[in-house]
Amino acid sequence: MEGAVVSSANYTPLTPISFLERSSLVYADRTSIVHGRTSYTWRQTRDRCLMLASALTQLGLDRHNVVAVLAPNIPAMYELHFAVPMAGGVLCTLNTRHDASLVSHLLNHSESKVLFVDHELLHTAREALNLLSKNNFKTPLLVVINQYDIESSDIESTSADFPKELDYESLMQTGSMQFEIKWPKDELEPISLNYTSGTTSRPKGVIYTHRGAYLNSIAAVLLNDMTTMPVYLWTVPLFHCNGWCLSWAIAAQGGTNICLRKVTAKDIFDKIALHMVTYMGGAPTVLNMIINAPVHERKPLPGKVVVMTGGAPPAPHIISTSEQLGFHLTHAYGLTETYGPGTICTWMPEWNELCLEERAKLKARQGLQHLGLELDVKDPVTMKSVPFDGKTMGEVMFRGNTVMAGYYKDVNATSEALAGGWFRSGDLGVRHSDGYVQLKDRSKDIIISGGENISTIEVEGVIYSHPAVLEAAVVGRPDNYWGETPCAFVKLKEGHDATGEEIIQFCRGILPHYMAPRTIVFEQELPKTSTGKIQKFLLRAKAKAMGSLSGPGRSKM
Repeated sequence: MEGAVVSSANYTPLTPISFLERSSLVYADRTSIVHGRTSYTWRQTRDRCLMLASALTQLGLDRHNVVAVLAPNIPAMYELHFAVPMAGGVLCTLNTRHDASLVSHLLNHSESKVLFVDHELLHTAREALNLLSKNNFKTPLLVVINQYDIESSDIESTSADFPKELDYESLMQTGSMQFEIKWPKDELEPISLNYTSGTTSRPKGVIYTHRGAYLNSIAAVLLNDMTTMPVYLWTVPLFHCNGWCLSWAIAAQGGTNICLRKVTAKDIFDKIALHMVTYMGGAPTVLNMIINAPVHERKPLPGKVVVMTGGAPPAPHIISTSEQLGFHLTHAYGLTETYGPGTICTWMPEWNELCLEERAKLKARQGLQHLGLELDVKDPVTMKSVPFDGKTMGEVMFRGNTVMAGYYKDVNATSEALAGGWFRSGDLGVRHSDGYVQLKDRSKDIIISGGENISTIEVEGVIYSHPAVLEAAVVGRPDNYWGETPCAFVKLKEGHDATGEEIIQFCRGILPHYMAPRTIVFEQELPKTSTGKIQKFLLRAKAKAMGSLSGPGRSKM
């Protein structure tokens, strides 16, 4: 309109850096980070991030240069989420379970200039750099992080223990408190580079922008009813979608970050009791760990603990049992390409009147889009929306401000993923009469048996409810007659026994006959990514190697 102008007075690029700047004033003397007996205030955290940003600049880091980090959920990992963008760089958090070969590939692909590595992962980092050198690729500068949880270790290392590399704290001390933050000139500039889980192929580099990270952080606060000054327990890996963007969201609310180097049920209960934790997150594998913890490891919850779960569809049994222990679950769904959570199963008060089992089934749905996105379930060919009948399957699609900027150095994959103006998730789902979305499977995981579509998620949910089962994953086993039949890989609870036939009959008592697994394979461990996703491509290969259950041209029931 006439008279409207755009200037620095009424427009600045959105960036999560502003959360830290505000919290260092509003919550200056309140605790920001706790790691064993070490703790910092928000003022101290801002000062440390500023000095680290200054030090990185002095090393020659330019705008949009990539800085990689290979570390668990420790203070340095959190600080780098602010220090790197404050220096104008792009943060690349690497999966701590990657081997040296994959780490070297990602360092080369991302063109990382600096690699921060936790002392426990130094061997992997050195091996990765050696591989780069052997292949005549540029190697990043290596900086070792020496941060211990003194509660669990009396040994403290110093830079003298790693004479060949720079030390994190020593590097920080070379920085200046007079450093001027390199604010983004455009909010669509990159803030982080997140590689996908790589469950089926080489990971792809997903580009996050300052704008998307800002908006998804705000959405995470609002949709989880996160109060000011929350106490957040870091069970979600910070390398996974930047901790589902909660790395920045906790700063927005002036919360306290409780670091957790290794995730065990005992440590979770101990930290909740010690620090009066109010919020945490975790994949269903973490919830499964909690509900199956030995009685002697459990502790009463000191108050309401809200748990955002996602990463894989949780079985209703896991949800109901978690809530019986006193945890309040919020179910979210998303992908690396949607900055982590892109939907939330918003709870309606009238559902509280339902029985526990029915409540768990409702909460197991993926829900509706959060505040930064549009969500739909569409026929991937015609792009028509599916009806709200809870039956017609389509592909779950997103569009909006918190969809990735693209895949780094992969124009073709970006074009394919964003074809038709929507991000195509590859997940199959339905829409119920209230509009809520429920996943049925990954498009590659759906089992087609005798012309019938079988949702492995639904079958897994039933198997999980068997009292002897700890974990389960269902894949298709090739079959000469049916095409495919359900094959379940099962891990039993310690001290429990069950036969394959018992589990099959248990499923047949709940599911239609054709949906029940025909094969049960017991495993000591199911293969998983570090974010808790079961690597079904490995299980599919095992099932394929078994061959057909039915003979050629005949049915075997």
